[in-house]
Amino acid sequence: MNLGTIGTSWITESFIEAAKESKLLNLTAIYSRNEESAKAFALKHNAPNYFTNIEELAKSPEVKIVYIASPNSLHYEQAILLLQNKKHVICEKPIFSTTKELDHAFKVAEENGVYLFEAIRNFHSPNFTALKEGLAKIGQIRSANLHYLQYSSKYDAFLRGENPNVFSPEFSGGALVDLGVYPVYVLIGLFGKPSSVDYTPVKLRNGIDGSGTLVLNYEDYTCSIQCSKVSQSYIECEITGEIGSLVLDKPSPISKITLVNHKSKQRESLEVIQVENDMLYEIQNFTRIIKESNQAEYENLKELSKVVLTVTETARKKGGIVFGVEKN
Repeated sequence: MNLGTIGTSWITESFIEAAKESKLLNLTAIYSRNEESAKAFALKHNAPNYFTNIEELAKSPEVKIVYIASPNSLHYEQAILLLQNKKHVICEKPIFSTTKELDHAFKVAEENGVYLFEAIRNFHSPNFTALKEGLAKIGQIRSANLHYLQYSSKYDAFLRGENPNVFSPEFSGGALVDLGVYPVYVLIGLFGKPSSVDYTPVKLRNGIDGSGTLVLNYEDYTCSIQCSKVSQSYIECEITGEIGSLVLDKPSPISKITLVNHKSKQRESLEVIQVENDMLYEIQNFTRIIKESNQAEYENLKELSKVVLTVTETARKKGGIVFGVEKN
């Protein structure tokens, strides 16, 4: 399928490289509001077309599927326009700012006979499958402690008084939706919807969360997630059961999984070899679902996106974090 992209950051470059590696998507068009950026990005990645008008991209007969990696608050309007013009859409996480946006976007996709996917690389990776299969070896689950703390390259600018998109409530930023979403996806992908959610954010000067602790409560256990864009962590993550524990290096990408038996202390490596750019796996899954018209798998992904966004939205509201799109 011919691919168009929105956004000219490193994440778009990673997606383009994975698309090329997959040989399933053919980069055809680049969109950026800035003509110089659009032209340079298209030249760099050998895209034959570039657009500075998103409506022209949406109406282009040369483009069948579009990857969106714009600031979070722009995802919804851009996706709706593309879906209305019968383009399949792959939207970078977090897919949208609110569940209201998500419900309407999926409705528009259905009305126009196209697919809408959330790009979340760790969930589609072989090592997520290995992690899920490893659960059977640790017995009754009793707790999970996952974290994603990564000092943002944009935080220094924020400290200087600037307002980068990832630290802006107007652009639906913050630690939970930007980094916390990865461990949230892991836990919900493994255990399903929690019975309740609590979030304690550490707020910055503009009310956005620079870091925070999220708790997902289940019937027999509690899962804790720490996320931060203003600090760094070097410790591993762990899912504990009554028989053993699964220790993983980080929620995304999952590169190392160790099974530890509590009694014997025996350790077993469960990870498999993955390609370095794990965006390849989501591209393979999305294109396969489209080609096969696999509605059952598509519905599962839709429900997963809905549960994850419901969790982060509920957590934000409990933490008193309000996005700009919610003020309109």
